[in-house]
Amino acid sequence: MADFKLSVLDQAPISEGSTPAQALRNSIDLAQLAEKLGYHRYWVAEHHGTPALACASPEALIGPIASTTSRIRVGSGGVMLPHYSPLKVAETFSMLAAIAPGRIDLGVGRAAGTDPTTTFALQRDRRQAGPDDFPAQLYELMAYLEDTMPADHPFARLTALPGRPEVPELWLLGSSPQSGIWAAELGLPYAFADFINPAGAEIASRYRAEFEPSLTLKSPRTTVAVWALCAETDEEARRIAASSKMMFTLFLRGQLIPIPPIDKALRFLENQPTAAPDPFRPQRRTIVGSPATVRRGIEDAVAEYGAEEAMVVTITYDHADRRRSYELIKEAFGMG
Repeated sequence: MADFKLSVLDQAPISEGSTPAQALRNSIDLAQLAEKLGYHRYWVAEHHGTPALACASPEALIGPIASTTSRIRVGSGGVMLPHYSPLKVAETFSMLAAIAPGRIDLGVGRAAGTDPTTTFALQRDRRQAGPDDFPAQLYELMAYLEDTMPADHPFARLTALPGRPEVPELWLLGSSPQSGIWAAELGLPYAFADFINPAGAEIASRYRAEFEPSLTLKSPRTTVAVWALCAETDEEARRIAASSKMMFTLFLRGQLIPIPPIDKALRFLENQPTAAPDPFRPQRRTIVGSPATVRRGIEDAVAEYGAEEAMVVTITYDHADRRRSYELIKEAFGMG
């Protein structure tokens, strides 16, 4: 049995020949499986304007997932706060927390989760680019959730959120040093996206060293989110992973596609030149293989980050392969 928790980060992948609607139904199905297997929490991501990923509104998916499960924590991984009013986010997640008491997480991030054009389309006021005021947004959101708005503040009465006394657990997400600094200063739990930036161990270490206790958290808490895919053998796992590898290769070239079938992806990858490593871009960590291989990879990541939890994100063409991957990881760690 592992001495850390295992959780799921779901990006709601859309398979070629399928539909976004089916991808969302697959997410609900996978959440039910994750609860049955004993995973600790299930987070859904926010992405916009891509044919590969279906979830543009985590809060719209959290409700159905929470209503069809009973124990697993459910949350956002995360809400991209620059797109939204902090009050609206606080009210929405307050309502979710009231519907599923003690089970709702609000993970927030600074990234756009999309391209500049879509970011601009998401703005309500399009006369100019939106301000970069994430710290102010985050402080305001915390004041609503913690009911700490100064009495003379014009928004003071708005802390009477609709779901009180229930509130979500607030997390800060990140993949850069600045997010770790903010999480430490504000006393927030910190989820680091290793699958975006595998060079985050020092960032997590600094977060723990500089952590300031807060009203809601007395000591630092770190989750590392890793990309992993598990099958019965290393060879079979690498074969299944070809679909996401093709999708990501084209993504880096500015081409957005749904998740391709395995055979199509294998043919594509066979014809790709071997690129020289970029010394300024760390190679993304992918943990792909048999249960023993994946267990070692996840344990290594957890040890690097000093984390109390590993959150696993997996993309496959076939939903059955994604289900099976999480089942095998559960078996590898002796969960359930």
